Amino acid sequence: MHQAPPLRILHCFRSPVGGIFRHVRDLVEEHRAAGHEVGILCDSSTGGEHEERLFDQIRPQLSLGLTRFPMHRSISPGDLTALYRSYKHIRSLQPDVLHGHGAKGGAVARLIGSVLRVNRYRVARFYSPHGGTLHFNRASLSGQVVLRLERMQERFADAIVFVCDYERRTYAEKVGAPRTVTQVIYNGIKDAEFEPIALAPDAADFLYIGMLRDLKGPDVFIDAFALAERAIGRPLSALMVGDGPDRDRYVEMMAERGLGRRIRMMPAMPARTGFAMAENVVVPSRAEAMPYIVLEALAAGKAVIASRVGGIPEVLGESSAGLAMPGNAGDLARIMIEALTTARWREINMPKPDAFRSVFSASVMARSMLDLYQNVLDKGQDSPTR
Repeated sequence: MHQAPPLRILHCFRSPVGGIFRHVRDLVEEHRAAGHEVGILCDSSTGGEHEERLFDQIRPQLSLGLTRFPMHRSISPGDLTALYRSYKHIRSLQPDVLHGHGAKGGAVARLIGSVLRVNRYRVARFYSPHGGTLHFNRASLSGQVVLRLERMQERFADAIVFVCDYERRTYAEKVGAPRTVTQVIYNGIKDAEFEPIALAPDAADFLYIGMLRDLKGPDVFIDAFALAERAIGRPLSALMVGDGPDRDRYVEMMAERGLGRRIRMMPAMPARTGFAMAENVVVPSRAEAMPYIVLEALAAGKAVIASRVGGIPEVLGESSAGLAMPGNAGDLARIMIEALTTARWREINMPKPDAFRSVFSASVMARSMLDLYQNVLDKGQDSPTR
């Protein structure tokens, strides 16, 4: 049987933080292990010491290199310079696959890939929204502009990859029925992460770990903690781990509610380090696509209490007792109380480990992505090649 040659795969995204960065790192490691050439192009103005350490870990596997240019979050005149520099760099790498993640990364991959195609260079163009523009409201002016831009760019993609079925449905509702190839490929985590983590002796009752911004719901978590503590009638403990633009405001919230001593705040750290510090992981987001923290926590043997948003119900189960109404501190507090006071709550309400692992592993994700890459390239074999 004919063996397909190794692919040259370049991932483009803006900010090297959060779930997109995690998603790309896992794909890099899995595809490099399978013998393919992989590289990254992303923003140079975001990310801190934690992200630099993560880059250092994967840098030896980036045979197509790590290239960073300034990429602003919003559209700006500087985008033209960034696009031109990106074009020259991508053309020199001669990739087979350009995979854009998020709004800015998706624009770079699709536009530059299309220019290369005009110049008779065969490259497959892929786009993964990762939520991003799909969080915009169609009724708002900004939402109309952004979602129409999404529709216009659709013609420049050979395939759109969704990280959950919720994201696929949202795209169809807000942007329109896709007119190109689409596939749902769930996020997955590495085999080494499917190991329970023992609790530290001074473990807290609850853990919030993630970006400190309102979209992720830290304020809902603080209010729910206060309600749960009042209902139970004894002091509880919690830990908030992460960095973000609204951190100081959350500190003020805790001080106003007299919770400063019972909710500790710590800077961003590896998730598995944080998991040793609490029994229950709370994900109170107002909006999500497919958050890695849910997958990581379940693989570590944690109980997960989360908002019913995005693809989270596809992981926990549509009827899971761990799902709360988004933005509702009272409903979140109710579940937090149940998790603390109900015997074997985690064992009863969390997904069974074997079934969970068979769907949400990085190896399954990477194989599915590679098959999609190859299928799209095979269909375009009659197109001009480099």
